[in-house]
Amino acid sequence: MAATALCAAAATEAAAQTPPQDSLVLNQQLQLGDVFSHQTINVVDAQDQVTAETSAQGNAASGAVENGSITVQSGQDMRGDATARTDVALGGDTWGEVNVTTQAGGNYLAVSAYDADLTTDAVQSNTGGLVGAVTEIGDSSARLHAGGSVAASAISNTVALYGEGSLLQGDIDQTNAATVRSFSRIQSQYIPAAATVTADAVGNAVAATGVQTSGQDLSIIQSSTGDFLEADASANAGNAWDLAARARATANQAVLNNQGGSVVVASAQDNSSFVRAAALTTAYDYGRAEAYARGAANELSVGNNDVYVEIDNNQFNAGGVDVSATFSGTNGYDVYVGAEAVGNAVTGYACSECPGYLEANNVQTNNGSVSAQTSTTVAGSNRAVITGANAVGNSATFYVSRPTH
Repeated sequence: MAATALCAAAATEAAAQTPPQDSLVLNQQLQLGDVFSHQTINVVDAQDQVTAETSAQGNAASGAVENGSITVQSGQDMRGDATARTDVALGGDTWGEVNVTTQAGGNYLAVSAYDADLTTDAVQSNTGGLVGAVTEIGDSSARLHAGGSVAASAISNTVALYGEGSLLQGDIDQTNAATVRSFSRIQSQYIPAAATVTADAVGNAVAATGVQTSGQDLSIIQSSTGDFLEADASANAGNAWDLAARARATANQAVLNNQGGSVVVASAQDNSSFVRAAALTTAYDYGRAEAYARGAANELSVGNNDVYVEIDNNQFNAGGVDVSATFSGTNGYDVYVGAEAVGNAVTGYACSECPGYLEANNVQTNNGSVSAQTSTTVAGSNRAVITGANAVGNSATFYVSRPTH
């Protein structure tokens, strides 16, 4: 009897030490309070670079798997505000590059797979009041000799998947009920170098990338019901050599890129939020100046540099989309101003040299107003002015070709 019991105990211990074939991650996160961060920087006559990063995130989870398989079951619930702000006062001459980034997010999940199978079951919900990011740089006397980059990004829900020689599969469900705002501005007297100001606001974002014989089989559901999403970029200088303001606002966004395997996606996007994107560039004297803004209620992009793509897309928009791009200057060379607004947009492509095969089932309904406006003022003389404004209710593009063709 004792020998039998000992053998049974040894067998039980050995079984307990034997790992299962599939790894399992169970993640549950709930954020009830507000999350905020703020930096204030005062610099006079900086001899080298000025770099600052500010971020505020409600829930975040990340992981990776290699040479195996993993199932990730994740639930993230954000109920507070997430706000980040960076204020940088630059006096006199700044000789190094100025790079300032401000990021605010509600829920974030990122998982990578390397020669493995990844199954993701992710649910993200943001019912907080605000996801906001603000970046303000310089003053009217600031001279930024090396230029730089100024950015503000606010994203309510994010799921990012990456695979190398892997299969990415599973279900993603995102709901945004928060207001999402980003504002980025630079004020200066003189910038004899390239300087860009960007603002991005997104309600729900999914990004899936597969390389080296990877495949994707995903189901994506996105809903945005917050009051509005707004991205505002403003670039201003007395004299600028290469100055650009770029703003992008999207309620629901899913971008899938793959190579080396098939891509199958079923996507449903529903938006009732108001979407606004505005870009403003001003310069008395300028070399190259740009103001570009893009706004979209629902946007799906599926691309595969391999044979097979299958898309089942359903998009519904009841919110307005308002996009504006403005330039004002006196004397200079080249001006580029563009505004793009779309209610529902889907793009799908497969490799044409494989040869590729694409199958798409597309349903789009737009019930919101869509507007794109540009305004360009040149008070003195310049060389070229190139402008464009494009507004579309529903846009669907499917082709069998490489993205560069």
